[in-house]
Amino acid sequence: MFLFKKRMNRRMVLRGLGASVALPWLDAMVPALGATTPTKRFGAVYVPNGIAMHNWTPSSDSIGLEFKPILQPLAAFREHVVLLTGLNSIPPPWSRDTHPRASTRFLTGVPPKATRGLAELEAGISMDQIAANALGQSSRLASLELALESSESAGACSSGFSCAYTSTISWSGASTPLPMEHNPRAVFERLFGDSGTTDPQLRRLRLRENGSLLDSVNQKRAELTREIGVTDRTQLDAYFDAVRDVERRIQITEATTLELPVMTVPAGIPDEFEEHARLMYDLFALAYQIDATRVITFMIGRESSGRTFPQFGIPDAHHPLSHHQNDPVKLAKLTTINQFHISLFAEFLETLRTTPDGDGSLLDHVVLMYGSGMSDGNTHDPMNLPLLLAGGGCGTVKGGRNIRFANDTPLANLHLTLLDKLNVQHDETLFDGTGILGEI
Repeated sequence: MFLFKKRMNRRMVLRGLGASVALPWLDAMVPALGATTPTKRFGAVYVPNGIAMHNWTPSSDSIGLEFKPILQPLAAFREHVVLLTGLNSIPPPWSRDTHPRASTRFLTGVPPKATRGLAELEAGISMDQIAANALGQSSRLASLELALESSESAGACSSGFSCAYTSTISWSGASTPLPMEHNPRAVFERLFGDSGTTDPQLRRLRLRENGSLLDSVNQKRAELTREIGVTDRTQLDAYFDAVRDVERRIQITEATTLELPVMTVPAGIPDEFEEHARLMYDLFALAYQIDATRVITFMIGRESSGRTFPQFGIPDAHHPLSHHQNDPVKLAKLTTINQFHISLFAEFLETLRTTPDGDGSLLDHVVLMYGSGMSDGNTHDPMNLPLLLAGGGCGTVKGGRNIRFANDTPLANLHLTLLDKLNVQHDETLFDGTGILGEI
């Protein structure tokens, strides 16, 4: 470790024309002969329309962590994954669920009020926002909400419910759903920009004139490089390369979509689902790396999503396909979609695992909740939800396990448990929970 006479401030920022670039964790930020407390972070990744459960749920006699076909991409992260079986989003007896209930209860544990108007929305504060209210006091952004589909173009809403319920999983209050940002450029600007404007046309004009945001801080970067050790220089170079790569990919997308109608293809949003997802996951990781926020939620798709996957020979829309009626052909297609989502998540975990953070990696210091608000999409089943945790949670989460919970264990207990591991104070009766899950 390179010892400084004076410790570098963790909040140090390189400012330039239109840019405000925070730094990643460097050895120079550790006090000489001292240690730092690792930063706890939380993230939630939501997938819509349920899962092909027979290819997700481990067999009842399995010992240890079993990776069924959908989960195979996570095999390399065995020691960082906990599979949770048996949690339910509503207590029995249950009736046919709805898509708005699935997405709303995922982090709130509260069933939404049926309404078409925004004025009568009613759910509950989500656990990510309870965490953000506490952890956000130490970061620039309290939380970050990401998505891959806009609320205007991602499928029909359920009868009797406002589309607001299916467009987000984050609620800052019982009547306040938080919008999820699906434009990578807008997220990049929020993390690294300092333009003083939110007008997309002005932002694009500025970029045409000035090029990369990073160019304006090159001199300050060079000055900093002369003052830090070899290890920190390598880390700083890798970080800037990652930021520049994300910016370059966004610029390439904008160059190909700039002349198209904005209402059809907003600039900054890739046509290819894979590239869009990878960009957002990279921004997800960068936000953690620079400690811009410690709480992030990400919707891979909103409930009732009608996205198709022609790259896999699947022209069927996702939502109708989830109503498979036990047709083997449809179940095979649904499994392919579910596994593809997991493979992108695995790439994200690899990014976190290879990104240094204090005495470990970002993966060591985060706890991620991945899953869906319903199990079998064919019946809208709210029981035995497909859920997993990834990351070490600063030593609070032990991976390599499949945990089976007793019947009727509410999902709300997981919310309470995660808040507990984040050292966030909470009401033990929050979300109608019955207590902390000691098994996790």
